[in-house]
Amino acid sequence: GQGATALFELLEERKEEVETLLRAVPGLVSYDLVKTEEGGMTITVCEEKTGTDESLSVALGWLKKNAAHLDVNPPGVSEGAVVLHLV
Repeated sequence: GQGATALFELLEERKEEVETLLRAVPGLVSYDLVKTEEGGMTITVCEEKTGTDESLSVALGWLKKNAAHLDVNPPGVSEGAVVLHLV
């Protein structure tokens, strides 16, 4: 959506900061930041739903503080149970 490419460029530039914030999320199993031609997506896996809820809250707070100037559309969120997880 609108501003997605610029947002993912900013996330890549500040990935150490994002990593620090997300590593503090209780029960975080993995986090992936995937950049595409249209912007990107993130995939967060936590031990419990409370962790994914917290990660979303942390992410939205970071966006408000650091990316408000990009006028990015709100992210779409999909939830589901992990059926297969490989690392």
